[in-house]
Amino acid sequence: MINIRQEVSLLSRNTFGIPATASVFVETDNIAELTDYLRSFPDPVVFVLGGGSNVLFVSDRLDVVIHPVMKGIELIDETNDDVLVRAGAGEIWDDFANWCVEQDYAGVENLSYIPGTVGACPIQNIGAYGAEAKETVEAVEAIEKETGHAVSFNNQQCHFDYRDSLFKKNKGKYIITAVRFRLSKRFEPNVKYSDLETELSRNTSVTLKDVRQAIIDIRRRKLPDPSELGNVGSFFKNPTIHIEKSNEISKIFPKAPLYPVSEEYCKISAAWLIQQCGWKGIREGNVGTHERQPLVIVNYGGVSGNDILNFARKIIEAVYRRFGVGLEPEVNIV
Repeated sequence: MINIRQEVSLLSRNTFGIPATASVFVETDNIAELTDYLRSFPDPVVFVLGGGSNVLFVSDRLDVVIHPVMKGIELIDETNDDVLVRAGAGEIWDDFANWCVEQDYAGVENLSYIPGTVGACPIQNIGAYGAEAKETVEAVEAIEKETGHAVSFNNQQCHFDYRDSLFKKNKGKYIITAVRFRLSKRFEPNVKYSDLETELSRNTSVTLKDVRQAIIDIRRRKLPDPSELGNVGSFFKNPTIHIEKSNEISKIFPKAPLYPVSEEYCKISAAWLIQQCGWKGIREGNVGTHERQPLVIVNYGGVSGNDILNFARKIIEAVYRRFGVGLEPEVNIV
C-alpha cells in the first residue's frame, strides 16, 4: 500500500529532533506502487528517509520524502555452514540483529543496538566493535529513481568503504527495498575491542546472546538515548591518516589510539582528538558534545540543523588547528 501526504512534519522522524517539512511524504511497503509513482513524477528532488537516525536537516523544507516500510525476514538459502537471509528495508535494524541471534546465525551480533532500519545499513556500511555490514551483506535490492527499474547489486558492486558505499556516493539515485545477508552457523566471538573483551571477561564461555547483550549494555552506558536527548550517535568518522602523521602524533602522545589499516595509513580515534582539544562535554546554548562521549553532538532542545552544523565546524577547526587532522562528518547532512 502507498500513502501520499502533503506538508508532513519530519520533527519526530529524525533522532536529532530537528524541525523540517516534507512537501510530499510517500510511505509505502509496495515496490510496484513505488515504481509507478517514481515513473509518474521523475523530476522532483527525492530524499529517502528510513529511521532518521543518521540525518541532520539543515534545510527546513524537502520536496519529496520517500519512506520505505517494506517488511519481512525470510530464509532463502542454507548450507551446512551458512544461511542466506533476506530482510525488507523497513525492518528495524536491531530487531533484525536480534532475530539473527535468536536463530543462532552469526555475523551481525556486534552491530546490535544500532538505531535505524535495514535499508539504511548498506548506505552507511554501519560498523561497531570490530564489525561492518559489508562483511555479511551479499546483495542489495533497490529501485533506480530516474527509471523506476528494479536493480540489484552484489557485495563488490556496492563499493563498500569505511562508513561509505555506492549508495552514499550517489545520494537519491537508488531506493533500497531489501538486503540479503550471508550469515554463519559457526559462531566465533569477535571481541578484539577492549570494552567488549572486558565486558565478557567474566564469562567462562561466550555465546551469540552474550555478545549481543554485552554490546547493548555498553552502548546504553556510553551513548544517550535519542528519545531523551536528540542525537545521531557518532557525528564524525575516525580519520585515516598517513603513517608520517601518526608517527608525529605518537611522539607527543605515546598512548594515542592509532590503528594500522595498511603499511602507509592508520586510523586515529576522532573521540580522542576531540577530547584532547577540550571539546568533551562542552555546551553552547542548546547544542553540545555529550559528557560521556565527545563523538556525540546533542540537541538539548529547540535548535536548528544549522546550529548543530556550526557547532560541529568549530570542533573540526579546533582539531585541525592542533593536530593537522581533518574530521569528516559521518551524519548525512541534508
